Amino acid sequence: MQGKLRRAPACRACATVGGPSAPTAPPGARTEVYGRMTRRTTGIVIAAALAAGLGLLAAQKFFSHDTPASPWATVTSAVMYPQPRPLPDFSLRQSDGTALVPGELKGHWTLVFIGFLSCPDVCPTTLAELAQAQKQWASIPEGLRPRLLFVSVDPERDSPTRVGEYAHAFHKDTLAATADVPELERFATALGFVFQKVPGKHFEQNPNDYSMDHSAGIAVLDPQGQLAGLIRPPFQPQTIAADFARLTQATAP
Repeated sequence: MQGKLRRAPACRACATVGGPSAPTAPPGARTEVYGRMTRRTTGIVIAAALAAGLGLLAAQKFFSHDTPASPWATVTSAVMYPQPRPLPDFSLRQSDGTALVPGELKGHWTLVFIGFLSCPDVCPTTLAELAQAQKQWASIPEGLRPRLLFVSVDPERDSPTRVGEYAHAFHKDTLAATADVPELERFATALGFVFQKVPGKHFEQNPNDYSMDHSAGIAVLDPQGQLAGLIRPPFQPQTIAADFARLTQATAP
């Protein structure tokens, strides 16, 4: 008849897997099989969920408790580098006339600051602030105590002896050194620092009429003498003192 949809007759071959001659399973049997499949599927899902949960707990335990935290994680006064970088060979002249070479900077955490004796504000202010931290390290054994190295980048006017006198006026334990300009440039570049001479108005008439522009940060060297971080101004002496006292304790042999 036109205008009406005709319902196709049921295909017994499609309804039964074994073809037309295969017997149809009783309704109760199908329900029982379905029930067993449902229980089996539910059990598999529960087992998978339990395994995933146990795996998550094991991962949290491994990463949160069994893996020791880096001692650098608690440092707030400095930006610590993910991987310390070894310094190239260098040779500076200390205030006592001896050479300062890479091996001399091992065994301690060392803070390195560059400047010059005629600096009107940044250098004396920084050395005075760091002297406050140095006083708090006095109770740490001398063989482990964090150290400060002040390097003058003005060798034309700042002799090693004068650099020592200047630095020791702030704290007696400060290491003081300088070198010729090429050696200073190599040393400063390895630390990520820069400096340059800035002639004054009367420089042509007076060769000593100049100033020095230089980086104002503080380089951090680890006990292996490697560049491990940077302290940027403004400086917090109390925080610096506490941070490097903890680092010294954490890395002590």
